[in-house]
Amino acid sequence: MPNTTTGEPLRLMAIHAHPDDESSKGAATTAKYVDEGIEVMVVSCTGGERGDVLNAQAQELVDLHGIHEVRQMEMAEAARILGVRHEWLGFMDSGFTEGEPLPEDAFALVPLEVSVPPLVKLIREFRPQVVTTYDENGGYPHPDHIQTHVITMAAITAAADPLMHQEFGSAHQVQKVYYNQQFHKARVLALHNLLLEQEIESPYVEWLENWEDKPEDVERITTSVECATYFPIRDAALKAHATQIEPDGRWFLVSTQLQQSAWPTEEFQLASSLVPTTLPESDLFAGLR
Repeated sequence: MPNTTTGEPLRLMAIHAHPDDESSKGAATTAKYVDEGIEVMVVSCTGGERGDVLNAQAQELVDLHGIHEVRQMEMAEAARILGVRHEWLGFMDSGFTEGEPLPEDAFALVPLEVSVPPLVKLIREFRPQVVTTYDENGGYPHPDHIQTHVITMAAITAAADPLMHQEFGSAHQVQKVYYNQQFHKARVLALHNLLLEQEIESPYVEWLENWEDKPEDVERITTSVECATYFPIRDAALKAHATQIEPDGRWFLVSTQLQQSAWPTEEFQLASSLVPTTLPESDLFAGLR
């Protein structure tokens, strides 16, 4: 599908911190665009090597091959299910230390002069019009998510500057940047209320009781993409990350059909746009096709 202004194929780059993030954040939207003929590349900044094995059924495979290799295999399967190209930046997972010092090799501690150029190279090679990533808070305060935001914004700026990193080819200007906003209160509340109406126990009670309301969170949502048809693909991609997903965990306590009924969209925040668009949007490529 071509860009209506330049004739170039439409391309989306989704930049994430760890393997499995691409399947838990915006995956149905990704699958929708792939189905529409848009080229999609997922970039994983780290290998997720310090993630815990949350599914006991996957432990034997990890013992046999090691967590790094298993997570690479899982990511390859998720990419196949989603129909996307995938690239690793190759940095080391920082872990989630919750106040403890980060490991010396952590991605979050890598200087920008080291972490940004590989992403500039991918942006210039793939030449996406649209990039999705996390907001300045990382979506949640994992150091790798925050660092992913930082290097993404820096790489987009550098990729557009013809005087920077000339070794990576001609400059490329990303037209639109979005932040993932899928985990917001309105969606969780809609799922919770539908479960109560169906007289089904809700797994969201504690989450909602501890929710910290921030007025700016509502204002962040600018774009809702209708993608309920693609929820089964999203779920299959997420299940491919077997080390990270408990089959009976909270991700799958609510049926796909109920989720499609309660909240059939995925939400994003338009962080920047160089093309005219009108808010609210229903398409990440609004103004480009």
